Amino acid sequence: MFNTSFLFASLVWGSVGVGYFIYGKKQSSWAPMVGGVLIIAISYFVASALLMSLLCLALIAGVYLVLKQGY
Repeated sequence: MFNTSFLFASLVWGSVGVGYFIYGKKQSSWAPMVGGVLIIAISYFVASALLMSLLCLALIAGVYLVLKQGY
């Protein structure tokens, strides 16, 4: 389970999730905060680096679309 690809992907996506959470908290916007927590959870629970990357990219696109709608 702890191969190089998994550890690197987990580090990258966990960092992106923390960034999204901090951004959402500073902007008082719920969408990036929830997205950041979900990205962190995905990087913790999903064991495949490819699946983790695909899910995180889909979540980032979802947060972007929600923010674009103006919620």
